[in-house]
Amino acid sequence: MSSEVTKLVAEQRTQFGKGAARKIRRAAKIPAVMYGHGTQPVHITLPGHEAMLALKHTNALLTLVIDGTEHMALAKDVQRDPIKPVIEHVDLVVVRKGEKVTVEVGVHVEGEAAAETVVTTVLTTLEVEVLATDIPESVTVDVEGAEAGTQVLAGQVSLPEGAELLTDPEALVVNITQQVTQEELDAELEEAEAEAGIEREESDEDAEAEGGDEAGTEGESAEGASSEGDSSEES
Repeated sequence: MSSEVTKLVAEQRTQFGKGAARKIRRAAKIPAVMYGHGTQPVHITLPGHEAMLALKHTNALLTLVIDGTEHMALAKDVQRDPIKPVIEHVDLVVVRKGEKVTVEVGVHVEGEAAAETVVTTVLTTLEVEVLATDIPESVTVDVEGAEAGTQVLAGQVSLPEGAELLTDPEALVVNITQQVTQEELDAELEEAEAEAGIEREESDEDAEAEGGDEAGTEGESAEGASSEGDSSEES
């Protein structure tokens, strides 16, 4: 799915700094800066609610109306509050129709691999060069029925028409391995501990089990001695 262009009416601003930014956010707006193509950075204010909706997606493409003039820009960096659902600042790069841009596109894995396998996404994004108006939301890797030992490299991932992969084609994106049982994990752990000279402390359960075994052995010995005594008396 290509990027959808959202139109926002922005306002130029002349006040900067943390104090000015806090004032803008209190007014339910978002401070931003737009730059690119050799132009001087333009400091602007975005409408809070509309911008929040538009910036929910990565690589959001916007048409900004500033003083009646439209500018197409790509959201390059969105700074969010680590706790509150608030956008603190946005960096925007001016783009033009027909221009290609370099972006990170998310990797989406779909399908069910073969039974008793583990699917690991090694790379969660791929770097691609693509038309600014054709940026995909994500690229898909289908692992339906894939057996253990299957590996999907970056060069094997299908990209939208016209997109060029910039990530190393030999980079591992998805790895499918055989599921390991708990017994195998325990055996590997014991082997590693033995090689490292680590001795395990006896657990309460093991101590109880050993105590029960010793008690049983002692009981059996006592019973045996009693039987021998009885046999001597009878003789």
